[in-house]
Amino acid sequence: MAENTDPPVEDAPPVKEFPFPEPVIKAPGVKNKSVADIFQSLEYGPAPESPSVAYAWMDEHGRDFGHFVNGEWYKPEGRKTYESTAPSTGEKLCKTIQGNQDDVDHAVQCAKTAHESWGSLSPHIRARHMYALARHIQKHARLIAVVEALDNGKPIRETRDADVQVVARHFYHYAGWAQLMDTEMKSWTSCGVVGGIVAWNFPLMLLAWKVAPALAAGNTIVMKPATYTRLSALLFAEICNEAGLPKGVFNVITGGGKMGSMLAGHPDVDKVGFTGSTEIGQLLRRLTAGTGKKISLELGGKSPVIVYDSADLDSVVEGVVDAIWFNQGQVCSAGSRLLLQENIHDRVVAKIKERMKRLRLGHSLDKGIDMGAIVDPSQRKSVEKYIETAREEGCDIYQACACMPSIGCYYPPTLITNVQTVSTVVQEEIFGPVLTVLSFRTPKEAIKIANQSRYGLAASVWTENMSLALETAISIKAGTVWVNGHNMFDAAAGFGGYRESGFGRDGGKEGLYEYVKPKWMPRIRLELPTSESSFGKVTPGRPVNPSVDQAPIIQTPGASALSNSTPLVNRTYKLFIGGKQCRPDATYVRPVKSMTDGKILGQVAEGNRKDVRNAVEAAHSAAPGWGKRAAHNRAQIVYYMAENLELRREEFGRNISAMTGNSMEDGLKEVDASIARLFHWAAYADKFGGTVQETQLYGATVKINEPVGVMGIACPDECPLLGFVSLFAPAVVRGNTMVIIPSESCPLAALDLYQVFETSDLPAGVVNIVSGSRDHLTKYLAEHQDVEAMWYFGTAEGSRFVESVAAENVKRTMVNYGMPRDWFDGEQGQGEEFLYQATESKNIWLPMGEIFAN
Repeated sequence: MAENTDPPVEDAPPVKEFPFPEPVIKAPGVKNKSVADIFQSLEYGPAPESPSVAYAWMDEHGRDFGHFVNGEWYKPEGRKTYESTAPSTGEKLCKTIQGNQDDVDHAVQCAKTAHESWGSLSPHIRARHMYALARHIQKHARLIAVVEALDNGKPIRETRDADVQVVARHFYHYAGWAQLMDTEMKSWTSCGVVGGIVAWNFPLMLLAWKVAPALAAGNTIVMKPATYTRLSALLFAEICNEAGLPKGVFNVITGGGKMGSMLAGHPDVDKVGFTGSTEIGQLLRRLTAGTGKKISLELGGKSPVIVYDSADLDSVVEGVVDAIWFNQGQVCSAGSRLLLQENIHDRVVAKIKERMKRLRLGHSLDKGIDMGAIVDPSQRKSVEKYIETAREEGCDIYQACACMPSIGCYYPPTLITNVQTVSTVVQEEIFGPVLTVLSFRTPKEAIKIANQSRYGLAASVWTENMSLALETAISIKAGTVWVNGHNMFDAAAGFGGYRESGFGRDGGKEGLYEYVKPKWMPRIRLELPTSESSFGKVTPGRPVNPSVDQAPIIQTPGASALSNSTPLVNRTYKLFIGGKQCRPDATYVRPVKSMTDGKILGQVAEGNRKDVRNAVEAAHSAAPGWGKRAAHNRAQIVYYMAENLELRREEFGRNISAMTGNSMEDGLKEVDASIARLFHWAAYADKFGGTVQETQLYGATVKINEPVGVMGIACPDECPLLGFVSLFAPAVVRGNTMVIIPSESCPLAALDLYQVFETSDLPAGVVNIVSGSRDHLTKYLAEHQDVEAMWYFGTAEGSRFVESVAAENVKRTMVNYGMPRDWFDGEQGQGEEFLYQATESKNIWLPMGEIFAN
């Protein structure tokens, strides 16, 4: 790291107070300057946007709002109220209602009733409704921008030029997807009633990100806006009604934080879409665990901004301003970790400090300011606390700006240097105008530092070397990576994160998948006990004598039989970890019995927590090489598995028949289906890599379907070979590595695949098989912090446990809620959902402009 020459704390230069009290633009007693005076001083003057249009709308409602449910205002008696204020001045704007459980019930019931008709409309009719809504948003653009700026405190320049434009763009984009649902999404259907819960930093934009795809897919929705910023959601509800959206399709309820939990936990809500903090996201994941509700989470971030010495440094400085001080740093994708190549560190830091001195803070309706107000005093206090922590940890703090009002909830732009990778302000999301700076020497070190975070939402890379930029972008674990830019959004490109930044995407076709379910899948609603203390507990059994109660050895046709006096060889199936067969840590074994006569067919290793740990380590060791291996090569290996499996078709068929009690014909049918399934997924190894997204960027936005990483898979008891193949194959062809638990009652067919893997050139550690109690092993896989996803096909209780404990590191899950599948069926056993679950979509934004600059 470059030697830091900054003073420990540098006081901000004297700032000029920008008089902008109340909604009156010109401060009392301030004389208007002549044009000649302005040319002499070159001082900035206010460029105010009138609040009159917003005040008129609020006055129409007596500045006292209720909920908007079923196409009308709904204000039940006896409710408390919340006073919305303007962060820029503290001005009281209006009152909004504090709802309760009865209000949630009413709104959800109206949405449920509306879904019966809305979900059955033709795609074209839904598209017409959404197109009309997009047009009405544009017609009300100025009103929306002013209301949002007043209520949130962000500059009118941002609400006018960014927020409102993105909102309208989303409804136009998803009007198109509504039209195409029966052709592009013909195997999918709507979930039902969606409960949407959004944060306060982009109140209307985040709402649009949930509402547009939900409506396009045929869902109805109940939205709960953030407590601080409710007004634009209520205005939007009125616009929906004005545009002719059917009653009950879109509803808004207002209330405190607990109301979000009421909505998410409502038994008639089928899908939860949440944007907010990681902590609340984890709470909602646990709340909905095991209920059958679908959930997507767009959570926190600590996005790196990587600057190489080949970058245009002046462009970098302006990019940093957009990355961290856009919306006062209250952005989940804010570029709050600046990583500078060591030889340019001091120059860039000096340039940023100089630029900070010219940043203007002021009233949100002043079109000439750079930053507005922090949303609420409690959030400002949180930012201040992080700064104090940085001081205590020995970091150097620099704060500066050109002007900052003395009235209002403002905080100056802040630069923190002399930090370590473990510093609190480097690791934690601050959600304010605070930038930390680290240095690196090589690209490998930059990537390592960038990925040294529990988050993975976004990043940006700055260099004129496009080869370096693209390789860096692919290596960063984040859902969105911008090259030579930051904080660019478009409806055609999904936005969402890895790790504790959540799962699911907002935007693009990938965002549409969050609001649909496979057509074959029934509506699942479960109510289970919440206790997790006893899940997965098992008492290992004792080994058995293979010569007692042993089923006859399945003889190869034509082979001579063993004499009755010849003792059987004591063979126990071992675990398969790191490409090797190995004994279990605790040396326990369990017998596998025939379902026909109870005779012992064999004994298998009883895996435990230490075996799971070893298997996860092996999977992590194999992950980098397997994920980067050419897709064609992965396909060839899986085709080779099918070839080797067919060579042992009769043997596998007999084993399946002996274990399950089914006929030999049924056993062979399952083997043949498994071979066909291997062919199916091998074919997808090089055909699901991604696409070019048609965003509004002058350049290319490339979506890459990346591996999820290390996965845990617990297989069902039914179809012991086909179920195993149907789960591991899509994951492995898409570049994932895994720890997989075979069928608990009939594991031998899966364990016989050891030799198939070994003779098919599968690299060591890509597939690790740990046999034993499914729930016992699932417990340790689901709790493991280095497992990125967990697929579980077992009991309803196990499904609830997996979804609940997965909240700890926000891992992705796919569970069956105790409902068996028909693994022979094309949709249930090899549907598109497996590809969706086996990949993470990353959007890389590559700008152009060397020849035809926009």
